[in-house]
Amino acid sequence: MSNQQDLDDLSISELEQILYRKKRANRQERLRRMKAEGRLVVVDGQTSTLEPEEAGLTNGDLALATATAINSEDPASNEIDDEAEGESTLLSRIHWRWIGNRLLLFLEIGAVVGLVVIALLVWTTARELNQEIAEVQEVQNQNVARPMPEATPIIGVVVLPSGHKPPVDGRPPEPGEAGEIPSHLLPIIDAYVPPPIPTPGPEQARRVQIPAITVDKPIVQGDDWEKLKKGVGQHIDSVLPGEDGNLVLSAHNDIYGEIFRELDKLKPGDEVIISTEKRSYTYVVNDIEVVEPTDVWVMGQTDHASATLISCYPYLVNNKRIVVFADLASSDSLAG
Repeated sequence: MSNQQDLDDLSISELEQILYRKKRANRQERLRRMKAEGRLVVVDGQTSTLEPEEAGLTNGDLALATATAINSEDPASNEIDDEAEGESTLLSRIHWRWIGNRLLLFLEIGAVVGLVVIALLVWTTARELNQEIAEVQEVQNQNVARPMPEATPIIGVVVLPSGHKPPVDGRPPEPGEAGEIPSHLLPIIDAYVPPPIPTPGPEQARRVQIPAITVDKPIVQGDDWEKLKKGVGQHIDSVLPGEDGNLVLSAHNDIYGEIFRELDKLKPGDEVIISTEKRSYTYVVNDIEVVEPTDVWVMGQTDHASATLISCYPYLVNNKRIVVFADLASSDSLAG
């Protein structure tokens, strides 16, 4: 805040007092300067501006009178001190008023900034809500515009392979689930028609070896009830050995050779070797999980070469599935 703004805040009376004090201070300063120059003398408490020769004083009398005037508590000196003190008080008031005005200015600026921030937050929130509502409406419009696809009766989409009723109490093994499949899925399972077996080729999986649990069995294409009687079945939609994606193998745990009975004994780092006519591929186990029969996500494709081994679990109960996940580590050409 400038000096001009400070003066504008004062009343006429205060301005008159400041002007009066300034004149008095100038006059008193002039008297003091005259005293210092020897041009002012004090006679019986009265000041005179006569020259020393005109006052008829000697140099000694002038020095004595001047010293007396300066050292004595004459009314002029006291008045100057009072005037200076009053001016100091007024200046102090002006100083604090200036500080108060500055604080009020900062508070006003802060209030304006706060209002701007609140307005921006409200605008941003409203914009985000509108965008979310627009997205929901777009999804709803798409759902209305496009007919829902009909469910395809493929068992691989509903339930994991290798399920069966456990052979207990003298009952022979039977295809089907041990009561763990939801009733609303049973019609889809009953309507299942096995997909066609792919044409045999040299790159198809032929053999699986798991040294940690002494498994060495042939692999057949398909994982329905009839195929799993012959050995380890490869899911039709899974990739060939060594390819990027998920190679899915299934086998029983308590019937038809109990090939995958000891999958639960595997641990991360164990090897699964899958061979074709030309090459062998070594996969390394990285995880083992027990899941529900309907957790078909374990058969989903991956962005790298992997293998998934599936069997019923636990032994002679078969209401869960044990799943072993492995990643491709290396491949070797077969001799001959």
